[in-house]
Amino acid sequence: MYFETKQGMVHAVDDVSINLDQGQVIGLAGESGSGKSSIALAVLSLLPSNGKLLNGGVFLDDQEISKMPENRLREIRWKKISLISQGAMNALNPVFRVGDQIKEAITAHSDASDVAAKSKVKQLLVDVGISPDRYTSFPHELSGGMKQRAMIAMALALDPEVVIADEPTTALDVIMQAQILLLLRDLQKAKKMAMILITHDLSLVAEMCNTVAIIYAGQVVEYGSASKIFHNPKHPYTIGLIKAFPNIEAPKSKLVSIPGAPPDLIRVPVGCRFAERCPFATSKCTAEMPSLREIEPGHTSRCWYAEDMHL
Repeated sequence: MYFETKQGMVHAVDDVSINLDQGQVIGLAGESGSGKSSIALAVLSLLPSNGKLLNGGVFLDDQEISKMPENRLREIRWKKISLISQGAMNALNPVFRVGDQIKEAITAHSDASDVAAKSKVKQLLVDVGISPDRYTSFPHELSGGMKQRAMIAMALALDPEVVIADEPTTALDVIMQAQILLLLRDLQKAKKMAMILITHDLSLVAEMCNTVAIIYAGQVVEYGSASKIFHNPKHPYTIGLIKAFPNIEAPKSKLVSIPGAPPDLIRVPVGCRFAERCPFATSKCTAEMPSLREIEPGHTSRCWYAEDMHL
């Protein structure tokens, strides 16, 4: 995946392969700018005009949706795959009533009547913990948490098979984050949806996900079950992320940060993209790009020395 910029062509996402089964929740975790949201937009063919998917594709039920014309994509979006967008505070149109905005998603992508769509919206509001009386409210009349719940209701409006949750708790306080997390988890289980959870918050990944893909500089650097990733990480970046996350049960101590910054993807490094920040890097790391290889069944890592990595 590439983005054309004034500085040059940015190779934003490279060699990413993810499989998602019915009812599975996969977490995409990594620093800001690692390519997580770009992957989500590519799945729905919603990349900005300067973004291009030059190689590979996106497949749903053996259909390559990434090459479908726009009229076919409209049949996929919301019915098959929907998006809980990042930043609910700004996602809703401030001059339209909340219920009407959710109803529009239903009427635009189905043949439901206005009456049936309105009834469905009110039930959706109940499902996400909002009074149906809020149908006529404007976004400014809702709290941040209620706006996020409204966005979840919109994403579930047509009972999609897959939901992409892009930073669903951004800008919410910790109490509201916990409520939204619990709501998402309950709805996902009740409706048996597949979900892609995009976040930099490892606690969300640990709570929600069966499988985890750690993304760094546009690549998957580690992939496996949540249990294996958190208890037996096999990439130095994953280890750094885990150590940088505060442990409220441990004695008071300073957080361990990862020094440096991700590489400039206009000039992609020859070797491992994490090498300049890695405390274990050798000359081999800067000279050769490691492939994503299996360390144990169902657990892969993009590191030359993965077998030697321990938390």
